[in-house]
Amino acid sequence: MALQRRVPLLLPQKPVCLVDALCARRMLATSASERLAQYKDEDLTMVDHLVIGAGVVGLAVGRQLAQRSGSTLVVDKNRQFGMETSSRNSEVIHAGIYYPKDSLRTKVCIEGKHRLYAYCQQQSILHRRVGKWVVAQGAEQLEYLHALRRHCAELSVPAELISGAVAQEEEPLVRADAALVSPTTGIVDSHEFMSAMLRDLADSGGTFAPNTSVVAMQRDQGSYRVLVTTGDPETPFMAIRAPVVVNAAGLWADRIANMLVPDSHPWREQYRLHFAKGRYYVLDAGASARLRVRRLVYPVPDRNIVSLGTHLTLDLAGTIRFGPDVEWTTSNTNYAPGGGAPIDEVVRAINAYLPAVRSEDLSLGYTGIRPKLQRPGGAFCDFVIREESDTGMPGFVNLIGLESPGLTSSLAIAAMVDEILH
Repeated sequence: MALQRRVPLLLPQKPVCLVDALCARRMLATSASERLAQYKDEDLTMVDHLVIGAGVVGLAVGRQLAQRSGSTLVVDKNRQFGMETSSRNSEVIHAGIYYPKDSLRTKVCIEGKHRLYAYCQQQSILHRRVGKWVVAQGAEQLEYLHALRRHCAELSVPAELISGAVAQEEEPLVRADAALVSPTTGIVDSHEFMSAMLRDLADSGGTFAPNTSVVAMQRDQGSYRVLVTTGDPETPFMAIRAPVVVNAAGLWADRIANMLVPDSHPWREQYRLHFAKGRYYVLDAGASARLRVRRLVYPVPDRNIVSLGTHLTLDLAGTIRFGPDVEWTTSNTNYAPGGGAPIDEVVRAINAYLPAVRSEDLSLGYTGIRPKLQRPGGAFCDFVIREESDTGMPGFVNLIGLESPGLTSSLAIAAMVDEILH
């Protein structure tokens, strides 16, 4: 489909004046919907693929779709890509060992891991296959490790169980009665990864529009009319028509989906997100010199895999970080470090596997928020990767609840979206 108006008109130079519009959805929806309805067809910007959200998943999907014929536009309400969950995580390339065998999380994590390593090699993106230990203390946790080893075998994911004595030889400072070794776990520079995908998007003729916030959507004449704010005082609103819309809005994905449906629609409960705030703690330079650990170290996760525990990760510069902890919150915008577990509680969790860490060795790093379909205290919930034809919205793809391992899975999710659309 040819563009009737030039997509670059959607590239504002000033910050969005309605960044918080989604937080006041009910107040804004009527006027925004009315405004959208007033646009004539000839005033709409036409694109073949509209991707909402430029986190790691949105960029991967945009890149994939741009490589097809037609036009692809990726929009994000922030001033640049990846400013939310995608830049506030452990930067771990996960092996895909924790989740149920037949779950989407397992499928896209394992496939995405292979795709991500290959892409990093091709694009010379900084990464390292450092490996990971899941460590057990006590009989109950040791039983979990044996079950996890059998699960890895069923998934054909490399894993090896080593004794506490062997673990002590390799990592003298790590306390473990046994450890499950995951050799395909790694770390990646997530910013480089996203930058490379953005270049691919542009090289394939796609466009990224930052400072562009979606405020209304309508299903109309076999496609979607979408109203966005641009932050440009001369053209504060733009209207887009697209036959394909991919909702990759991360922390905002449920609110984007709800723009299309009435208050009574099942999506409002089915796709309701819950927010888990997590803080990361950085080991200071002196302690890092004293506490040399060569690989990632994870405790046994909780029963419902709400979190993988306060684990030890390394960045590509060798800095040791611990986290995240978990604090359920109603806000998807409050990154302030206050609240959460007291530092002594964090240290106790770390000391279970690394006894030499002291509270004075740690400083508060960054904070992230995870978009969870899983309720506090609830059972495991899978990713939603769903084209909505059977709900009367063909060409609309919901990507909801894409928390960890979303970064690892991103290229596989993009391939899956491409497959279900074409």
